[in-house]
Amino acid sequence: MAASDPHQHEAKLHCFLQWLQANSVELRGCSIRYCGPDKGFGVFATTGNNGDGIVMVVPLDLAITPMRILQDWLVGPRCRALFEEGDVDDRFLMMVFLMVQRLLPNSVWKPYLDLLPSTFESTLWFTEDELAELRGTTLYRATLLQQKQLRALFNDKVKSLVEELLQTDRDTDRTIEVQFEDFLWANCIFWTRALNVPFPRSYVFPESLDEQGKSSLSCSSEADATVTGNSGETSIHSLNVKSEDHVIMENTADGTYKLASAETVWVEGLVPGIDFCNHGLKAAATWEVDSTGAVTGVPASMYLILADQQNFEVGKEICISYGNKGNEELLYLYGFVVDNNPDDYLMVHYPIEALKSVSSSDSKAELLEAQKAELRCLLPKSLLDHGFFSERNEDSKKSLVRQSYNHSWSGQRKVPSYLSELVFPQEFLMSLRTIAMQEHELRQVVSLLEELGASGEERQSSDKDIQTAIWEVCGDYGALELLVELLRMKMTELEEGSGTEDYDNEILTKFSIMKLEDVERSKRTTEGVSMSRTRWSCVVYRKGQKQLTRLFLREAEQALELCSREQP
Repeated sequence: MAASDPHQHEAKLHCFLQWLQANSVELRGCSIRYCGPDKGFGVFATTGNNGDGIVMVVPLDLAITPMRILQDWLVGPRCRALFEEGDVDDRFLMMVFLMVQRLLPNSVWKPYLDLLPSTFESTLWFTEDELAELRGTTLYRATLLQQKQLRALFNDKVKSLVEELLQTDRDTDRTIEVQFEDFLWANCIFWTRALNVPFPRSYVFPESLDEQGKSSLSCSSEADATVTGNSGETSIHSLNVKSEDHVIMENTADGTYKLASAETVWVEGLVPGIDFCNHGLKAAATWEVDSTGAVTGVPASMYLILADQQNFEVGKEICISYGNKGNEELLYLYGFVVDNNPDDYLMVHYPIEALKSVSSSDSKAELLEAQKAELRCLLPKSLLDHGFFSERNEDSKKSLVRQSYNHSWSGQRKVPSYLSELVFPQEFLMSLRTIAMQEHELRQVVSLLEELGASGEERQSSDKDIQTAIWEVCGDYGALELLVELLRMKMTELEEGSGTEDYDNEILTKFSIMKLEDVERSKRTTEGVSMSRTRWSCVVYRKGQKQLTRLFLREAEQALELCSREQP
């Protein structure tokens, strides 16, 4: 949030708190306060142990969801028509709604929207100079691509639609021109604040309720009393993937999802009040949904509950976890990074356009498609914990192995001795084996598959058959050789874009930046070189990418050396 008059912050906060109270939000053990220009507003504890640890309760009626938007008197009819035509998805509706409400002079959401950030530090808002700090990284390319796609979407669809919706409000100034920055703002508000909320099914599908003209939707008493949830997961590598509508799932302890009872429907939405909780590596609180009111006394509500009710200090900020995200995703979505982030990862991919220049490209492309092959993979930092150079003992490494090799048809291709320490996913190695095949190897693979077809079984070769045949003929050598080449190319791109890892270390050491909180938005100058919080974040991110590339390259080179010794 941009710096401004402290009195203005207080006035807006006062209006927002009155608005929360008018909408039946209960701040039972917390307050919302301004944290400074870097963090905006946050949630803070005002009381110690209050028995149940519940510090905030928000009625689900207040959540901004696709259901609410489709029922809105102003935008609902037009959005319903677009939705039924299949021309838009849930997320698009949310962004359009936010834009319209922000530009309406008499919006009922004004106290809430006024308290939200007006600008962001995520990469979509970077200046050209700031973005130049990321040259050579995956994030640099992803940001440029997303900026281009968002601008095209704005020009083709968003601008005219929002202006049309605004014209239906008689009090709106007819001279208002919708700007691209309005769309960029709505996009960032959604991606930084939306939660994946487990709504009671009866709330999402109100036809199951009493049809007696209720002004607000209430909950079915048959739904479970509480459902625990976390913030929705997003990734810069899948931002354009449309979510499934009304997927019925349940969050498990390890952060994954499974099918849940038909009484729960997960829906993305903004929950005013709870969405002012900032991120912490160690979450001080979680949120839960109370469908019947058995926990909070408020049916169909979301509540914030302290993780450690006994030892939480009065005045301490209440943070939630945004999920296990690497610096690439944190910088892209939120505009900050975590130094030495344990959840960092490296994205490695084989360029699809390069496939056209390899020998027998058409045949290999068919084999890749038949295998449902992956041409990119995410390599989490944690994989290095059981690699060739980790400090874990052999038994510990072997216990972590999740690789699988298909059997050898001839018995000539044996399982490699280095398997327990190979950190690279087999799905990606299978793709690289296919791409790296020599002409004579390709002919052998085709011959093996033809033998299988001639064995009397009336069936097409499965993806497993193809993978087994390729492993039988090729082994790992060609795939590992190609992987080493890809990692070396990635390191070259990173260093050509922004210098070496040692150079990044020199920058960070020179400015003696120990904590992100110590870096103010205002520039600091040392020896004629300026440093901002944004630049610090960029250097930390790109340094981490170079470090991971170096470490994974070392793993790949070691695997290649061992593989070369075991070639039949």
